[in-house]
Parts: sequence; C-alpha cells; structure tokens
Amino acid sequence: MSPLYNTLQHTRLMPVVTPYSVEATLGIARALVEGGINAIEITLRTPAALDAIREVKASGIDILLGVGTLTSARNVQAIADIGVDFAISPGVTENLLRAGRDTGVQLLPGVGSASELMLGMEYGLTEFKLFPADTINGYELLKAFGGPFGDIRFCPTGGIGPANLKKYMDLPNVFCVGGSWMVPKGAVLAGEWEKVSQICRDSLALLS
Repeated sequence: MSPLYNTLQHTRLMPVVTPYSVEATLGIARALVEGGINAIEITLRTPAALDAIREVKASGIDILLGVGTLTSARNVQAIADIGVDFAISPGVTENLLRAGRDTGVQLLPGVGSASELMLGMEYGLTEFKLFPADTINGYELLKAFGGPFGDIRFCPTGGIGPANLKKYMDLPNVFCVGGSWMVPKGAVLAGEWEKVSQICRDSLALLS
C-alpha cells in the first residue's frame, strides 16, 4: 500500500470545504468530527484559506487535514511547511507532480482520462481524484479503468451527493467519495454545526 492510501484508507467521505473564515472553518472541522467524518479538504479558494488551514492544524482537532484546489507548484510550496496530511488538485501537470515529489506533500491529483492517469502513475502514484466525476460519466469510466488499471484507487468528486454516493462507493476501485453537500453554505454561515453533523451522519448511514 502507498503512504497516501495508508493515510486515507479509512476515509469514506471527503467533505470539500470553502474556508469563508478561520472561525467558520474551525467550526466545520469540529462538526465533521462530531458527525463521524475523519478527513477534511480545505480548498484554496478564498483569502482566508491558508490561515484557516494553519489554525485547523494547530487546533488539535482529530481530523486528517487536506488542502484542495492546488493548481500550481507554488500552491504545493505554500502548504509544504504547514504539515498537512495530503493535498488534492483538480487536474494533473508535470510541475504539480514534481512539486509533490520534491516537497514530500502527499498528492491526490485529479484525472479525467487514461492519459492523465498514466502520467501520475509515472511518478509512482496509485491513488487519484476523479474529477469532475458525474460530468464525465465517472461511474462508467471507473468501471472501465478497473481492467487496465486494476491496482489504482480513486476518490471521485464533482456532482456526487446522497443520491449517487453509494453507487460510486460500491465500485471496487473507489476508496472514498468527495463533495460539498455535507457542508452547505447556508448552514456554515449561520453556524448551524449540528445540522452539518447530522448531514454527515445521514450520509455515512447511506453507506452502511
């Protein structure tokens, strides 16, 4: 097993979090843990992102800390010293892969084709994000990947929610699914943390 898979093998759901503020992101992290979720992907989509990532890291909240929406090698460098558990990109480039290798950041790069997947495999990776999963008919694509890439595992994200998450999770090459449905913007901005926790519990129950 790869180090990244060892990190994430017990992660079935990956909440994709927009960090509106440091305080809100800390509230989300606590609510996820209360709801039975053990990992978080904090995206680099707002000015508060890096501060929020640092504060979640320093908080001692018992959650695997991931950073998402890495689109350049510069993003990898920016998070390398924070000590996050993993990082996720929406796509894959040589520069990203080299930066992950050179900094030791465990990278889960996004792929949407066999060629992109093979590029990541050339760097020794065996786990990938499939994105945007539902838009590219990801369920059928993952079934097709199971033949030539039988030892590769995926975390599909994009267009996944309560209606289809179990379908994806039932595929043998899927180890987790990701999405933002667990952290609805309205509940986050209102500080309705129990609502977030309950959505997480309900989502996990769909997989039982």
